[in-house]
Formats: sequence, structure tokens, C-alpha cells
Amino acid sequence: MEGSRSLDTGPAQGVSELRSRSASTRAQKPRARSGTNGEWPTTEERAAGGKAARAAVPRASHAEWNPSLRQADPIDLLEEQALVRLQELVPIRHGRMAVSPFAYFRGAALPMASDLAGTPRSGLNVQLCGDAHLSNFGMFGSPERHLFFDVNDFDETARGPWEWDVKRLAASLEIAGRDNAFDDRERRRIVLGAVRTYREAMRELAGKSMLEVWYAHLDMTELLPRFRSLLNAKRTPSVWRAVSKARAHDSYQAFEKLCHTLDDEPRILSDPPLIMPVEELLGDVDADALVAAMDTFIGSYHRTLAPDRRQLLGHYRLVHLARKVVGVGSVGTEAWILLMLDERGSPLLLQVKQADASVLERFTVKSKFANHGQRVVAGQHLMQTASDIFLGWERFDFAGYERDYYTRQLRDWKGSADLAGMTPAGMKLWGQMCGWTLARGHARSGDRIAIAAYLGKSDVFDRAILAFSVAYADQNEADYRMLQAAVASDRLVAETGV
Repeated sequence: MEGSRSLDTGPAQGVSELRSRSASTRAQKPRARSGTNGEWPTTEERAAGGKAARAAVPRASHAEWNPSLRQADPIDLLEEQALVRLQELVPIRHGRMAVSPFAYFRGAALPMASDLAGTPRSGLNVQLCGDAHLSNFGMFGSPERHLFFDVNDFDETARGPWEWDVKRLAASLEIAGRDNAFDDRERRRIVLGAVRTYREAMRELAGKSMLEVWYAHLDMTELLPRFRSLLNAKRTPSVWRAVSKARAHDSYQAFEKLCHTLDDEPRILSDPPLIMPVEELLGDVDADALVAAMDTFIGSYHRTLAPDRRQLLGHYRLVHLARKVVGVGSVGTEAWILLMLDERGSPLLLQVKQADASVLERFTVKSKFANHGQRVVAGQHLMQTASDIFLGWERFDFAGYERDYYTRQLRDWKGSADLAGMTPAGMKLWGQMCGWTLARGHARSGDRIAIAAYLGKSDVFDRAILAFSVAYADQNEADYRMLQAAVASDRLVAETGV
């Protein structure tokens, strides 16, 4: 199996940027060196590269969206994805996407990736989230027990143009604002606020050392003052509730909600079809054999963890598992809840989730990782300030189907805001937090100096992305109607209310 390694190949990484320089050394402006790769471009050369990219692909060009640019029918792409999913769950996916234009957008990462492939590219690549809509950001607990705000979904992470993540975030804010019946002016402020925050954060990070960039984070108790003027229970109730309740979301809370005791042994509660304990799965599934296979999987997956995490995991034994339906876009891929107990009977709930090729891969470059679970884990480590202590990967054969998986805790102080309950001020705040976080993630993996120079000081790029988000939200509404028509004509089968 390929070993874990950095996804960054550009000049944005390297301890050379942390060098201490004397006055005479500063005057000479030496080139930074990487131990084996020779000379790197100077800061001035990197900034010039960003400005050259801006001349070749003007910032205003990112406003462009025209249906004639479309390379594939979105319903065709959804049908293509359905072919390799668990067939009994595909109608749930379509039903969830049919709830609203924003719900459709959440599940339509592949159609949008196809659309973005035909838009202008800056030529400056980073590690992308790949599905950076506003619901894929939220709170979680760091290993040091701080509450951080960060990206929380990396199923589609891949290397590609930084502006693709920005466009998906901005479009999601416009679409969610429409779903919440915000007026044009309110939505404009929300989108511009997020993009401006991204631009200003990238320019700020371009002036910092690489180590300062690496440590930068949005701590909900320490670094939130830049947004705190908007964070209060009256003006942003949805965001406030998400922050205040996140610390209660852990394995103990999940255990109380999802488990019960049967014959003096804890078991995961049945909630079909969303949660199916192993003994209730249909077909030729042997429950005992599947539990034994999962136990073998754990023994293999734990080798991808750091030694101290292996030691910690070794104190837990697997007692039960269940298949779980997760999210919108992920519905139909395999996801398992693992109930584990330590020697005192204290619970640990892990989630084992199938990892397929990123939807971006066909439009960018093929992943350097042979295992897509490792791709997810490596991308998450690269973009996040701190990651789940049990985050790991493995390839395994369950019931005759070999797939890639990644594993993490089911809940660890995780929290996200209720979009339907967001006020305009709350969504603007959330969008700004997302914009800052996305810039930090991109700065860790790409040439932050070149990107900052490309963006510049003016709001030209901000206004271009606003125009794109409005045009693409119109396109999304048309695509949503296509989905509804496909369901009405029985081209797609949808199970609603699940």
C-alpha cells in the first residue's frame, strides 16, 4: 500500500520559509531552497506569476456561466452514479435531492464539477475540498479539546483550481438564500461577504510564514472575535445554537441516542431504512460473518494510525455494527456505524465510509493514491488544522465486494448550523467563516502568494463570483426542475420523506 505523503508539489511548503535572516541577508534577497529540489522562486517571482495568471485569465472572466458551456446532461450523470451505488438506497438519494433546489445542489457535486470544467481556470492549483457548499463546514473537537470551525467533508477532495471551491461555496450561499426567501440585496451581501473574506484572508496569509499558515485556525472560543460582533442569540440564532450545542455531540451522546441494551449487551437501535443493524440486512448476509469481517478490517485499518492512536484503539472491542444512510450526495455508498466498548464499558462509535474516486478526478488529474480512502484522509490532513484522532483508511472485501474505506469517529463535538433557521445576518456570518476557512485550507496546499497576487486588492473577483453565483443558481433551479420531471416520468425512482 502506498505510504502517506504530502499532496503539495508547489513552493507553498517548506521549512525554508521559516528561516531567520540577518539584516545583510535580507538585503541580498536570497532564493529559498528546498533540500533536494534546488532553488525555488522568490516571493516577488511568485507574486509576478499570480499577476501573469491574472493577465491570461482575467478575474472578471470568472463571472461567466452559460448553459452552452455544459458538457453533460446532469440527469445522465446522476444515473451514471446510481449504477455503482447500493440499488435499494438510490431512491432515497433521489428523494432527498428532490426536496428543494438546495437539496438538489448538495447532491449534484458531479454535475457541477462537469460544468466547472468548462469555465476559465486560473492555472493555480491547490488541494480542493471538492464539495465546498456551506453545509460541509461546521464545528468539531480537536485532539486538544478545542472547538474548531473547519471543512468537515472530504469525500471529493482532489487537486485542482482553487476557484472551483470558491464558486461552489458562493453558489451554495446564493441558492440557500433563495430557499430561505432572502431578498436580492441580502443574498448579495452574503455572497460578497464570503468571497471578500476569502480574498482578504488569502492576502493576509500570503504575508505570513508557512508555519504560521499551518497553525492558523478558527477557534470558536479564541479566534472568533473577528466575527463575534455578529454572533449573538438574537441576530444569528441558528449559528448560536450550533456553537453552544456542539460540545455535547460525542460518543456518549451518540450512544444514548443510537443504542440500547439487549440481553445485557449494548446494541445499535434499528431505524430502517436509515439505520439497519447487521442482523436485519437482507440477502445472503451472515451477520456473524460480517461482524468477524469488520473485526478483521479494524485490525488492518489500525495500521494506518499513528502508534499512540493504535494503542488507544487497542483498548476497545467491537460489539455491534449497523449500516447507515448518510447525507444527500453520499446516499447509496456503504457507510457503517461501529459500536465499540473499552474494558469499563465506555462507548466509542466509529463510522466506516466507502471512498470512491473524486467527482473532480475526471476533470483534473488522477489521484496519486491507489486507495481512495487514503486520498480522503491525506486531503483532510492537508486542509484541516486538526483531524479526528481515529482518521484512517483501508481496502477491504465485504461480502465479495472489494472497496476502499476511510474511518473516523461518528461524532466528536460535531456541529453545523440549521440552514432553514438562519437569518440573513447568520448566513452572512457563516459564509464569512467558510470563506476564511477555505482560504486557510488552500494556503496550506497551494501557492498562497501567487493566489493573493491574482486576487489583488480590489473587489473585481468578488463581483465576478457574485455574478457567477446568481447565474449558476438559475441553472441549478432549471436542473432541479429536470430532476422533478425525471421523477414524475419514472426515469428516476425517488423515495421521499426518508
